[in-house]
Amino acid sequence: MDLDSLIALAQANGGSDLHLEAGLPAAVRVRGTLKTVGEPLSPASLMDMAKNAMTADQWQQFLERRSADFSKNVHGIRVRINVLQSSRGVGFAIRLLTAFQATIERLNLHPDLKKLVEAHNGLILVSGATGSGKSSTLAALIQEINTTETRHILTIESPIEFVFKPRNSYIRQREVGRDTPSFEQALIDSLREDPDVMMVGEMRDPETMRLTLSASETGHLVLATVHSSTCAEALQRVVSAFPAEIQSGVAAQLADSLVAVITQRLKFRPEIGIRVPELEILVATHAIKNFIRNRDFFKIASAVETGADHGMWSFTRYRKWLDQRKNWVLPDQTTEPAETDSSEKAVTPGPLRSAPMLKPLPSEPRLSPAPASSGSSPARPASGRIEIEPVETEFGKILKRPGE
Repeated sequence: MDLDSLIALAQANGGSDLHLEAGLPAAVRVRGTLKTVGEPLSPASLMDMAKNAMTADQWQQFLERRSADFSKNVHGIRVRINVLQSSRGVGFAIRLLTAFQATIERLNLHPDLKKLVEAHNGLILVSGATGSGKSSTLAALIQEINTTETRHILTIESPIEFVFKPRNSYIRQREVGRDTPSFEQALIDSLREDPDVMMVGEMRDPETMRLTLSASETGHLVLATVHSSTCAEALQRVVSAFPAEIQSGVAAQLADSLVAVITQRLKFRPEIGIRVPELEILVATHAIKNFIRNRDFFKIASAVETGADHGMWSFTRYRKWLDQRKNWVLPDQTTEPAETDSSEKAVTPGPLRSAPMLKPLPSEPRLSPAPASSGSSPARPASGRIEIEPVETEFGKILKRPGE
């Protein structure tokens, strides 16, 4: 099977992630659990998949760094791909993104989130563990602004995951590595590009955090992500990323600019058969700002528990709201396709071969195989499949370290 067929198989079985490793069968994450499919993959076949999936620049980056990140559309499925070198050879970690424009309603999020993006300046942090749906929630917040207000939105991502179609807002999306050399350069550039709203895909280092905080203080609404399990931990992580001698100043800057913190995790709900975000929402009241300024992060948890009147939600209260909810939006009820990235090159896909069935865990029902076709392409948006043009190179280059 080729890479496109494996991605289609994962999507047909409701997978959120696809993992490929030389010498092992493909593994698909379904509802948080990994399931294997097919026979072990050979190093040569994975090498060919990697070369065909990347542009010349991406391939060169992979040779130098032994990893590469990019996104693309395959059979109408937008995916985020990480290609890596492991002890067995070339491997893939592929995230399948939602096949529709993310909105607060479609993600079954609480409507209180709409109030957060009414602010015209400040910082909104979206936090959670890897794979908890931070990017989808961030996209839903941007889409809420896009459909309700006339603002200039600038996103800085690595890579671009959701492609936004301008509705009421004017949207520019920049991909690190393709459209700008780094988050830092893009943030410096943004101050001369007249944005009203900025989205920073991930705050990875102190310099990016510093520039993000500065942007939120200069009249922009900035949305960014950080890895943490609670709202208090997200704030503490930002402050502790800086040297000890300047943490007091950073805490004061963060307190002055903060609008809200959203922490989320995904929980499977058997009554509807899907995973749904559970949230903790922190709103920056005067008391919260004082806790941040004094670095009393341990007091924030109790403030969230008692802050319902200010629009705060603890995980426990939010779970009770989910338990009482009746009107769920299911994935098969969303028919609007995701936007496609016009910077990618459209080509006509070939037919898919029949795909083998995933191996289910004991006591679980067997999953249906991906639909096979004979001479016809699988279902996709009218614009056709979006794919990066493959680039040929020598097989042995991957084994040669840069500079040798």
